[in-house]
Amino acid sequence: MQVVSPLSAGQLALEFLMNEWNVSEMDQEWFSVLNTKSIATSSIVEIGVEGYPDRWFIQVYDTHECDPSYTFHTPFKAMDSNTDLQELPESIAQILASERIAGCS
Repeated sequence: MQVVSPLSAGQLALEFLMNEWNVSEMDQEWFSVLNTKSIATSSIVEIGVEGYPDRWFIQVYDTHECDPSYTFHTPFKAMDSNTDLQELPESIAQILASERIAGCS
């Protein structure tokens, strides 16, 4: 089994998240890989939306599979879930608001 490089792990995680949320190609440019950390037989990839503190953490295994039970972290409380999203395309704002609400419950 070949170890997944940090660059490949980041790409796999980003593709996974874009497919998970059905993000259009045009809106995918808002997301970027912020960090990749290799641990044992997998990598943890941190993905964010430029200019926002929200983060997804996705585990990518050496099998090139992504763990569907990713972690989402946000500093916002549920009542503040959409206060700063006006500058984003509507689809991206909906994703962040939904994840923020789910993460706070």
